[in-house]
Amino acid sequence: MNGYPKTMKALVAYSRTDYRFESAFPSPECGDNDIIIKIEACGICAGDLKCQHGAAMFWGDGEVQPSWVKPPFIPGHEFLGHVVKMGKNVTGFSLGDRVTADQIVPCGECRFCKSGKYWMCQPHNIFGFQTENNGGMAEYVRYPKTAVIHKVPSDMPLEKALLIEPYGCSKHAVDRGNIQCDDVVIISGSGTLGLGMITYAALKHPKALIALDMIDSRLTKAKEFGATHVFNPGKCDIASEIMRITDGYGCDVYIEATGHPSSVIQGLGLIRKLGTFVEFSVFADPVTVDWSIIGDRKELDIFGAHLSPYCFPYVIDGIASGNLKTAGVIQTTFKLEEWETGFEYATGKYGDLKVALIP
Repeated sequence: MNGYPKTMKALVAYSRTDYRFESAFPSPECGDNDIIIKIEACGICAGDLKCQHGAAMFWGDGEVQPSWVKPPFIPGHEFLGHVVKMGKNVTGFSLGDRVTADQIVPCGECRFCKSGKYWMCQPHNIFGFQTENNGGMAEYVRYPKTAVIHKVPSDMPLEKALLIEPYGCSKHAVDRGNIQCDDVVIISGSGTLGLGMITYAALKHPKALIALDMIDSRLTKAKEFGATHVFNPGKCDIASEIMRITDGYGCDVYIEATGHPSSVIQGLGLIRKLGTFVEFSVFADPVTVDWSIIGDRKELDIFGAHLSPYCFPYVIDGIASGNLKTAGVIQTTFKLEEWETGFEYATGKYGDLKVALIP
């Protein structure tokens, strides 16, 4: 592309206490196997917030847990844009294509990648956390050879397209729950990820789809997206409500999507014997629970859910067709220069669900 700039605007993390907006950060170089995209926008994830707040799971604790992030890096993994440069070995894409990619940049060489389980790649590099894989809070991003890239319809509105990545994570979490038509399902948390789970889980037609959240406006949106029941645990005896619905047994599937320890403890109490518990959230600190509930008392199936393997094509089609509901999830965007305000709004303190930055 003629006129590709040598420098760009970017938010750069130099340490857990040093995030800076820079107006002349070096633009990514395009190797023979690389693609460079010009960013349309980048969503702010809860993981971005926890990283910026210095959570030990990202930066390490100096003793047992080593640092996972590799500064300096540009944050952001919920982004999309248009192809502006391609290496000579790249095929299947054209200049101007609108694209996005899985969050992870698989190595292609480890046992997980070679067996098709690329989302658990052993090196585990993810856009927006390491120097070599800078993220979307910038004007340009480099996709390396192993990036898992997907084309995005050119006519998909930006506020919908920005939900591809989070909804991909939502789909994977719901799939891990293996929901059946006679199941009572609880999704704890009705933020962006929880709403993505609800709109997808509703397509499986469970016997009951119950949304929980401490914010009533989110529960209203959950109802719009397909929840059959909504409860605010801060305003009702949630255990009594769930036992009433399930004849005293408890729910069949509980999906945890809040990132708060109390939701984990709550779920172990609400789920029936031989039930399925899916843990999706990223926690700022370790969570302690009574493991005897999992084994001796209820013999539960416990599943983790990480990233969004093989989910983007389905989600892109589902959003484009309207089968996956998106209305009102993204209403607020900020310029990249306003990143501090954007991060503050992304906490939800002003009622927002998903907030995005636009270079």
